[in-house]
Amino acid sequence: MLKLYNTLTGKKEEFVPVTPGRMNMYACGVTVYDYSHLGHARGAVAFDVIQRYFRRRGYQVTYVRNFTDVDDKIINRAKEEGISAAEVARKYIDAYQEDMKRLGVGRPDDEPLATEHIKEMIDVIRRLVEKGHAYTVDGDVYFRVASFKDYGKLSKRNLEDMKAGARVEVDERKEDPLDFALWKASKPGEPAWDSPWGPGRPGWHIECTAMGFKHLGETFDIHAGGKDLIFPHHENEIAQSEASSGRKFVNYWLHNGFVNINEEKMSKSLGNFFTIRDILDKYDAEIVRLFLLSTHYRSPIDFSDANLKDARAGLDRFYTMKEGIRNFLAGKKAPAVKPEEVVESADRPLYEKILNLPGAFEEAMDDDFNTALAIGLIYDLVRDVNKFIAELPVKNEQGAYIILSAAHESFDNVSRTLGIFLREPEEWFQEARLGEHKITLSVEQIEEYIHLRNNARAEKNWAEADRIRKVLDDAGVTLFDRPGGTVWKPK
Repeated sequence: MLKLYNTLTGKKEEFVPVTPGRMNMYACGVTVYDYSHLGHARGAVAFDVIQRYFRRRGYQVTYVRNFTDVDDKIINRAKEEGISAAEVARKYIDAYQEDMKRLGVGRPDDEPLATEHIKEMIDVIRRLVEKGHAYTVDGDVYFRVASFKDYGKLSKRNLEDMKAGARVEVDERKEDPLDFALWKASKPGEPAWDSPWGPGRPGWHIECTAMGFKHLGETFDIHAGGKDLIFPHHENEIAQSEASSGRKFVNYWLHNGFVNINEEKMSKSLGNFFTIRDILDKYDAEIVRLFLLSTHYRSPIDFSDANLKDARAGLDRFYTMKEGIRNFLAGKKAPAVKPEEVVESADRPLYEKILNLPGAFEEAMDDDFNTALAIGLIYDLVRDVNKFIAELPVKNEQGAYIILSAAHESFDNVSRTLGIFLREPEEWFQEARLGEHKITLSVEQIEEYIHLRNNARAEKNWAEADRIRKVLDDAGVTLFDRPGGTVWKPK
């Protein structure tokens, strides 16, 4: 039974889809005025795995993640850079897509732009005005918060308390300080569209309602985003959506936790603000993805060099195991025997554990997508399999083949859902790790040195072979001479 934590109810609930066999999910995307930061990466990776898991469970998934491409910040950036708001948006959409590709985040089924849905936004606003939930003032349109009796139900805020705590509004035209903009009258030099209330542009909150309605319907399964969006953005989405349609907007609200930097909140003012690109220039993308998934998506996560090194060490252990499995299985044929005939009694608990990994993985993921627990199960089995590989010389070869081929299949099964552990070992140990070490040679130069050393060894020129090994060792490269040839790894 798949259960997920619903921010709306404050508890874990069994997932019951609007339409049997289908799962429709909307995630709030980025406002494209700058390069995206580590907090954006956290949500993108978490929700990527969640939609992958629904597909694994056999659901027909429609996953939508928008881009906000009209906003005050975009307009201000356009003025700073001397280009149009549309050019700013396109520049940073392209940059975001590059970042996501590097992190292994798949493209959603739909990636709507706010500016492509102005008509839909106007239609929703018009309906709200007609129903008395919105009012116009000098070309602006505001949502009348007091008209929606359930306002505050997502963030667990009381309307009267919010009014008492509201700051004095400069704009006296609003009926209530809590009322929020649905449509903003145009200003000189800013993007604008025609509307029944005059030229202008949409407010931020109405964008997601209109895009959600168009792509997923007036009621859909899951809405996801960062915890910072619970109020006011998602609270306002619920109010305007349900006031407009008269229906429940979303059944399950998922929110990911914040990213802290060395146990401090990430912020530009503290000087600890990192873009995704900053991080990927220093760490391999698989390390970052594993790090982000090693903590439950709802919990805060602490970004530090120590935690990234832990993730890297975990990948080292996994790919060492993967290399050991592949080297043993290479060139061998599957034995035409039953497992119980050749798997030694002492190894049967390990064999069962390997076969049960996909089921144990799903049990963890069924509990509110607990990737931290799932990865812990993987690491636990990796340790056992590495121990088994070290003991291969004294193992029954046919039984070992059955155990390690099953391990290969089970690990591949769960890795595809997480989007990690999918490389070939050489790629991990060489190219992926190369940039993290003080290695002055390129991959091509290292391979050329190995070629020259192989020639020297073939000619029994041991002094030259040893000299080349030392050159590589001094450059931070360790060589391993194996039956299939020489391989290398960063020290």
